[in-house]
Amino acid sequence: MKKNKLVYIGGPTCSGKTSLSIVLANTLHTEIISCDSRQIYKEISIGTAKPCQNDLKNNKHHFINHISIHDNYNVGIYYEQSIKTLESIFKTSETAILVGGSGLYADSVINGIDNFPKIKNSVKQKINLLLKKEGMKKLNSMLKKYDPEYYSVVDKNNTRRVVRALEVCLSTGKPFVSFFKKDRKNNLFESKILLMNPDRKELYKKINSRVDKMISLGLEKEAKKLFKYKNLNSLQTVGYKEFFNYFEGKCNYKNTIDEIKKNTRRYAKRQITWNKKYKEAFLVNENYKLNEILNFICQ
Repeated sequence: MKKNKLVYIGGPTCSGKTSLSIVLANTLHTEIISCDSRQIYKEISIGTAKPCQNDLKNNKHHFINHISIHDNYNVGIYYEQSIKTLESIFKTSETAILVGGSGLYADSVINGIDNFPKIKNSVKQKINLLLKKEGMKKLNSMLKKYDPEYYSVVDKNNTRRVVRALEVCLSTGKPFVSFFKKDRKNNLFESKILLMNPDRKELYKKINSRVDKMISLGLEKEAKKLFKYKNLNSLQTVGYKEFFNYFEGKCNYKNTIDEIKKNTRRYAKRQITWNKKYKEAFLVNENYKLNEILNFICQ
């Protein structure tokens, strides 16, 4: 029996993932599942570089503008919903497109996830106490010891993600990323991995230009509307958290823009590091040939 194909398009931000996903969706007559943990929110658009309205209208996208920043959402919920969506797509198409830069979200679909353990209150209290007394530097040091792989890619300033990973590590004695490595036999689909492979210098130029474009489109105004919700985990996002600091008088306007660019480049670097695990991936260069990609998918 011919197996369905899940085509995952990964790579750093600003590398052309969205445009390639549109090309492949049109060519293969299928739908697109986003695995971007920020484009999923309705209220943040400019700073998350969502596909344009024309693309959203002409191509069916799932998990973009899917929930509110106020909703309780995590990778486990995403995994369950995305598998149901894939089952629906495969009723009418032999192929589905998965695209986005959130490594854990992508891994959950491609490899599945184990059930996370219930975290004991004693573990939560221990970590919270360390956070209050010694700060994020201490927690990051612990995460580097218990799970160096996740440490290498996580945003070190995202308190919730670092705390969550440590909770799992201390509760189970296992690395956080081990729960995304089931390596189970997948009866629903076969995965085909495409990784965007841009020149690093050119990528950084594009990132800087994209940030400038976001500013001209009104990122500051969008962030201002959300300022009162600045402590939500969903808003601990590059492009917004820097403006929140600006609104609080912690930095000037020029430094704010520079920080957004720098943090976006750092995020891109972490994405590249995370994707190195896909040894069997097809590397997509800037001047790619569509027929070569299609041949890889059909293998």
